[in-house]
Amino acid sequence: MKRYLIFAALVPLFGGFWLLLTTTVMAGYWSHPPSLAETEKVIAVFATTLQFSYLFGILPALMIAAVDDILFHVKRIGWAVRMLIVGVIAFFAAELIYGSRGPDSGAVQFVLYGLVGFIPAMISSWLAHRVETQAVETKAAA
Repeated sequence: MKRYLIFAALVPLFGGFWLLLTTTVMAGYWSHPPSLAETEKVIAVFATTLQFSYLFGILPALMIAAVDDILFHVKRIGWAVRMLIVGVIAFFAAELIYGSRGPDSGAVQFVLYGLVGFIPAMISSWLAHRVETQAVETKAAA
């Protein structure tokens, strides 16, 4: 159950931030060295759109958590391979959802929008592994 809470809390947070960065990069906002005022604007936009990141990102986060949970029960798959599989699935899911946004297309857009899913899924899968490893060690010590 902790796995689902970790994914539900972190994936929309990191995914929303990375989606904002990707959108601004694709729009050319970061084509020059950013000033402090521009960075503050991006942080303000992130703070105002965070609620929508959770609103629209919680269900995909739980779906990726379910994939991670299923792979956790396959004992032949190690934790690093499980993280990579979950990240790749999230990469292609995010690319499928966001990849057709805007007029641009190409490898840069493919990779940037794919990373919107890959990065949060990998972080959440790693953290879920750490929490479960710690719980097993605590049980063994007791």
